[in-house]
Amino acid sequence: MSPATRVDLRWRQVPRGLRLALALALGAQLLLAALQPNPRARREPLPAPPSIEALRAMAMAEPASLALAGALWLQSHDTQPGLSIPHRALDYERLVPWLRRLLELDPTGQYPLLLASHVYSQVPDAERQRRMLLLVREAFDADPDRRWRWLAHAALVARHRLGDAALAIEFATAITRKATGPAVPSWARQMSVLLLADTGESQAASVLLGGLIDAGLVTDPAELRFLLERGVPAPLPISPRPPDR
Repeated sequence: MSPATRVDLRWRQVPRGLRLALALALGAQLLLAALQPNPRARREPLPAPPSIEALRAMAMAEPASLALAGALWLQSHDTQPGLSIPHRALDYERLVPWLRRLLELDPTGQYPLLLASHVYSQVPDAERQRRMLLLVREAFDADPDRRWRWLAHAALVARHRLGDAALAIEFATAITRKATGPAVPSWARQMSVLLLADTGESQAASVLLGGLIDAGLVTDPAELRFLLERGVPAPLPISPRPPDR
């Protein structure tokens, strides 16, 4: 006996009422599937961030890993099923607290500041750009020697994209005054001098350069020559301190 014949015999042994019920169930399922509307992409809003206590409880002994995972999730929020959301359409009122919370969870982490300075500050919206730059400045003040690079980029964004020279000089001057660790490169400390000269603040640039030389932060003749070639006025000679009597 062939397999098809055996299946047919077994099907005939099923009670007629049960066969009818199965046929009706299958038909109903097909009908419901046909009546379902076509799936539509729906934008999901960014939720408020959890409390720091909740995040620490979730992280247990791995806050850095959870903070990085949270930053990657946040970055992917603009790509949802069937949708690609432009950054200017994101809710920055929620975005800023998320970045702050992730930095609070892992103060040594850098990825939230990379997102703020290199990704979310690139939108063609001055208000949103400024919010991101000020967030970077706020984070820099808490840890200048580790976070100076993000404020340096924020200074360039403020100068060349936002068109706010005063804000760019403020950021660069903060690096000069606060980022004093040995790992901070000389070009980052000297950025404020270049920006002052670039915006016509020649006297302020000369005074600041003199301060850097006096503090021993500009000792290489090649560095000094580079600054002078870029339009920074020569610093005034520093008067020697009178001898104590």
